[in-house]
Amino acid sequence: MTRSIKKIGVFTSGGDSPGMNAAIRSVVRACVYHKIECVGIYRGYQGMIEGDFKPMDARSVNNIINKGGTILKSARCLEFKTAEGRKQAYDNLRKEGIDAFVVIGGDGSFTGAHIFAQEFNFPVMGIPGTIDNDIYGTTFTLGYDTALNTVVEVIDKIRDTASSHNRLFFIEVMGRDVGHIALNVGVGAGAEEILIPEEDLGLDRLLDSLKRSKASGKSSSIVVVAEGDTTGENVFELKKYVEKHLPIYDVRVSVLGHMQRGGAPSCYDRVLASRMGVSAVEALLKGESDKMVGVQDNKMIFTPISKAIKGHTVIDTELIRVSDILTI
Repeated sequence: MTRSIKKIGVFTSGGDSPGMNAAIRSVVRACVYHKIECVGIYRGYQGMIEGDFKPMDARSVNNIINKGGTILKSARCLEFKTAEGRKQAYDNLRKEGIDAFVVIGGDGSFTGAHIFAQEFNFPVMGIPGTIDNDIYGTTFTLGYDTALNTVVEVIDKIRDTASSHNRLFFIEVMGRDVGHIALNVGVGAGAEEILIPEEDLGLDRLLDSLKRSKASGKSSSIVVVAEGDTTGENVFELKKYVEKHLPIYDVRVSVLGHMQRGGAPSCYDRVLASRMGVSAVEALLKGESDKMVGVQDNKMIFTPISKAIKGHTVIDTELIRVSDILTI
């Protein structure tokens, strides 16, 4: 029997990503359209435990579709990992009259939502928001496209300096477990080498590649490194290794860090967030629960959260081949 849902909570959790505000806007306005109430839960699971709720309507999400970050804030919450913490959160939701919630976040946020749904038979729906694009069940996560554009723009600027001074730059980008960002921006920015966790290039091959680049007449080089790559201990150790074995190179390191998470979301991320928000609300109203909305072949699909958090995304090996061909 489908549970009657009259009030839906929405919150963001974990690391922020561009497009989260657009998703919040979509969830709120989809609720208004379907004539149900919507409540914003501030600071993720921490706010749920503390009862930090605020009613939201169509006007409360004016002018946020173009903004990065999240108006509902985000926080890590160790207390939610305990049964006592989750019970407190559940009691607060029931007291507020919230019948279901939409969580916008990554695998850690989804893990909490899945456990909560199982413990209390509570309807939940997930929207994948993370720039790493590392969640199974969707071709793209919110913020990924924006991050790619941000990083490519930065690398283009760094290349100006590299070319002017005949330098080799190691540029570290986010990607602790997967190399989606590094691989795509490496191809898009014309990097000479791309180091990702999925492919162990090896130090010898890196040196051989850099030697070939120098021999072919290249006066400067860009090497994009995912933070989770294991070719060296870290990007600074790679710098020292190359300086030791190829002293002809003037080597610099640039760690892009959290700038990759910020900024106004791209048009693609705004549209994707809008579609995901509406789909999440309507799925809850149809009785769906404990699932994540994703996009595949430009269609909205739903994946059980248990699969989304256990599955692994696959790197595009064709892009690796393309990169090898184009870096001659």
